[in-house]
Amino acid sequence: MNLHRTGRARRSIVTCIAAIAAWSGGAIVYADGKSVYERTCVACDGAGVAGAPRTGDIEAWKSRIGTGMEALVASVINGVQGYTGMMPPRGGNPDLSDADIDAAVTYMVDESQ
Repeated sequence: MNLHRTGRARRSIVTCIAAIAAWSGGAIVYADGKSVYERTCVACDGAGVAGAPRTGDIEAWKSRIGTGMEALVASVINGVQGYTGMMPPRGGNPDLSDADIDAAVTYMVDESQ
């Protein structure tokens, strides 16, 4: 792999994203739940950081899924301070819309059943 080309490609992608964000009034629009997960949620839910349930860990998600989708989405929007850790509002990404969060939660639940 040519690292020089990879670096140039990454700069090009970042430039495109910045242009799209500027054109769209600063709001970044994510395509789907997996995309939101990969850009934001994976930082904690991928490794179980700060008490986050690891995506795909059926046992860790079982009780959370039992609370219902509305409660799960609300916990991401509002943030959580629990016994085993915390999650900041909007998963630490204030640019996420409610629809982005709903899509990411749906993706994680689907991967964790």
